Amino acid sequence: MSSKQLFKVVFMSQGQVYEIYARHVGHGELFGFVEVEELVFGERTTLVVDPSEEKIKSEFENVRRTYLPMHSIIRIDEVDKQGVSKISKLEGSNVAQFPLPVYTPGDSNK
Repeated sequence: MSSKQLFKVVFMSQGQVYEIYARHVGHGELFGFVEVEELVFGERTTLVVDPSEEKIKSEFENVRRTYLPMHSIIRIDEVDKQGVSKISKLEGSNVAQFPLPVYTPGDSNK
């Protein structure tokens, strides 16, 4: 296994779908959250700038680690090659998933 693992993380936030790349993904220490560290963005090697990638890059500019709620994760893939990080609109449905608690405490009166 390569020492430079790369993960593509796709998640929903505020009616948009985010696609980011990171070196480390794990369960972290916060219950119900996925920890994503060492975000990777494309290097600017040409004069052409992708506005969608620049938007997500500026949003995560000073972030070393982010915690994503488990229910917002769509998928996590380990990939060989980095693609373009992007934010896109959630399309195809006007129905959104209602956030559900991961842990529901039992009745304390029993």
